[in-house]
Amino acid sequence: MNHPYLKPEHDIFRKAFRKYLEKEAYPFYEKWEEERMVPRLFWTKMGERGYLCPDLDEAYGGFEADWGYSAVINEELERVGSGLVGISLHNDIVVPYISTYGTEEQKRRWLPKCVTGEMITAIAMTEPGVGSDLANIQTTAVLKDDHYVLNGSKTFITNGIHSDLIIVACKTDPKAIPKHKGVSLIAVERDTPGFSRGRKLNKVGLHCQDTAELIFEDCFVPKSNLIGEEGKGFLYLMEKLQQERLVVAIAAQVAAEEMLRMTIDYVKSRQAFGKAVSQFQNTQFKIAEMATDIEMGRTFLDQLIGEHIEGKNIVTKVSMAKWKLTETARKVASECMQLHGGYGYMEEYEIARRYRDIPVASIYAGTNEIMKTIIAKNLGL
Repeated sequence: MNHPYLKPEHDIFRKAFRKYLEKEAYPFYEKWEEERMVPRLFWTKMGERGYLCPDLDEAYGGFEADWGYSAVINEELERVGSGLVGISLHNDIVVPYISTYGTEEQKRRWLPKCVTGEMITAIAMTEPGVGSDLANIQTTAVLKDDHYVLNGSKTFITNGIHSDLIIVACKTDPKAIPKHKGVSLIAVERDTPGFSRGRKLNKVGLHCQDTAELIFEDCFVPKSNLIGEEGKGFLYLMEKLQQERLVVAIAAQVAAEEMLRMTIDYVKSRQAFGKAVSQFQNTQFKIAEMATDIEMGRTFLDQLIGEHIEGKNIVTKVSMAKWKLTETARKVASECMQLHGGYGYMEEYEIARRYRDIPVASIYAGTNEIMKTIIAKNLGL
């Protein structure tokens, strides 16, 4: 497909990256799923090839690439499997908090290691009792001399086990009115006293992607690890969630494209009642409906990525894309599994994995119900 925001150099990059994944990811992905972890070695190999944080300044190890390269990386990772979402989170969700709001000292200390894969990042927003309502987080950070004392717990944290640097959303002013003005972002490093990891969570899907609980008990964090200004964490989260939701929309779109591709291949080869399943009208209608929805989704998404690269405000449209494309992908997963018949329920067929992996896309980065609320608000309702 000809993406309008991409140039010939992006296509060359895609071919090289796809060739790399064919050697280093595709042959091992099922093993990673069984082991419930993407090995750190894969991260460092990605870093060696320049596939981590390519948009960072050269001063920090990046090559100042435009976001089209990030879009290519996100698409190709999703084609391998949704369990590689942790790399997308590192590249395009967590590291941008440091590169945008961090001090020069923070950037020089952390970013080069993020580029090489030596340092894996995570962001800790969700708590056992708080999901999308970030203004009501309960984790606190009390300033004592030159350290914050962090107390609280986080859950459903992507890269929770591997992470060496976690940006934690916390309350530095629990009494702030309105509540969101008390939220700050503080970076916690792996061996910080008082920081520990809870359970590695056992999920329905995304098996190779490590997700964990994080615990902070009188966790002493240097004041110099504050990201940006105290009390502006909620504002920073809202600004960066635009790109996070775009990353989720890209993954959902690619997942839908992949599921349709493998299902077309299957129904052409599968015989029933003396002819290919693809020759039945019901199959043709289902495929036609999915292909149309997917094509329309791709057109909207490509336009959206182009506007994002241009620096336009896409809050409303990206909320639409995140909601609609993840819902379409869920529908496609169900229809494609049905068209596979009994084999679709077997682990040896990729559609079974895709069917497990896709539902969470409508939950994380803000639930689809929250997306509809944002859309309605921005339409003046």
